[in-house]
Amino acid sequence: MSKKFSDQYYLEEAPIKKAIAHLSIPMMIGMSVGTIYNVINAYFIGLLHNTSMLSAITLGLPIFTVLMAIGNVFGVGGGTFITRLIGQKDSEKARRVAGYTFYGSIIAGILISLLAMLFVNPISQLLGADAATFAYTKAYTMTLFAGGFIVVLNFALEQLVRSGGASKESMYGIFISTGLSLILDPLLILGLGWHVAGAALAMILAQLGSAIYYLYFLEKRSEHLQGFLKHIKISIKDQLEVYKIGISELLQSAFLIVSTLLLNNFAIHYGDNVVAGFGIALRIVQIPEFLAMGLFFGLIPFFAFNFASKNYARFKAGLSQAAWYIGGIAILFVGIVYLFRTPIIHLFSSDPSVLTVGTYILIAMLISALFNGFTGLFIGVFQAAGQGTATMVMSITQGVLYIPMILILHVTFGLHGVIWSMTVTEIITAVMGLLFFLAFQRKIKTPDLSGAKISTP
Repeated sequence: MSKKFSDQYYLEEAPIKKAIAHLSIPMMIGMSVGTIYNVINAYFIGLLHNTSMLSAITLGLPIFTVLMAIGNVFGVGGGTFITRLIGQKDSEKARRVAGYTFYGSIIAGILISLLAMLFVNPISQLLGADAATFAYTKAYTMTLFAGGFIVVLNFALEQLVRSGGASKESMYGIFISTGLSLILDPLLILGLGWHVAGAALAMILAQLGSAIYYLYFLEKRSEHLQGFLKHIKISIKDQLEVYKIGISELLQSAFLIVSTLLLNNFAIHYGDNVVAGFGIALRIVQIPEFLAMGLFFGLIPFFAFNFASKNYARFKAGLSQAAWYIGGIAILFVGIVYLFRTPIIHLFSSDPSVLTVGTYILIAMLISALFNGFTGLFIGVFQAAGQGTATMVMSITQGVLYIPMILILHVTFGLHGVIWSMTVTEIITAVMGLLFFLAFQRKIKTPDLSGAKISTP
């Protein structure tokens, strides 16, 4: 492969806009397609006209978040480390880290799944299930945990694929999982009548399909990581380098889960219609969130590579351009969805009580969407640069802040406080991320890089 068309070319030399297009657009498309699947998943359950089932798959969302977080401990921690090693021209160590990431994610996934299966009843109750939703929530939870190690492995492998700048291949894997889901969802949910268990099983099998593709690409076609499967061990120092970023990803997800559990447990007191309304609004707002995530996830290898190679001018130019794109995506989507909010909610439910509260919840979440893309961008930059402390503090603060926020606002404003607590937390977290970034930026001294290739078309 010529240097001009290699993945490393886009990390190291391509004009900024061209690099962003190559690295981020496939990720944005892939993650958007995945988000559309989540919406369709709720749509098929909605066809059963059972609000308790719709509530159950909403209550079960933290389970998938847990499995994704475990995968990202290895995938994000290992992936950003691998990109920095590639930037330092150390592909041999990069392969060793990739092997450790692969085997570590499998072992961790199996252990977590086995442990969770032993406590499925209390876990279902902790998720916020009541008498009407318990059986459905338990069925959904058990099925997800039964194949949970596949989800963990898939997310770890996806990050490894991304670490070398192979964003198109990452997108192809998402296409595979989404395509399988769209086939399996109607078959398992409606055709075989497995309802919520069918929805969870379709998700597991779809993740297996993409994991197989990622494994094939990494072992046979990856520019830097071919042959990684023969490596298992790395030094304690290198393990710590993986975990100092990976654990922050776990903490961020853990607090997200705590936040979701608090939200579910408060919302369920106001009825299944409120839980279902949150579920619908969350799925709609995921579209701009996932577009922004696709953009900055695609650029994490770009930031890591240029930070490691000390090309700070290129690093900053890419960050500035990414921030403009994220702001534009958020404003455009929020404006369109706000204008058509009522007919959009009607696509998911015909229950008048769900429609009323769901529309109100959607407005609050649209305001959140204006800020959370920037929060993610800041965290992504800190991860890419190996800034463990900043990443950890941001991850912890985002979750810790939500706990007193929802408690105080619920006591003060009731249901209105529950609905707006997430929005207030997102705004404060975004401001905090900006302050951390300003402090980080002062540490980067841009040298005289007269030959640096940071031009834009």
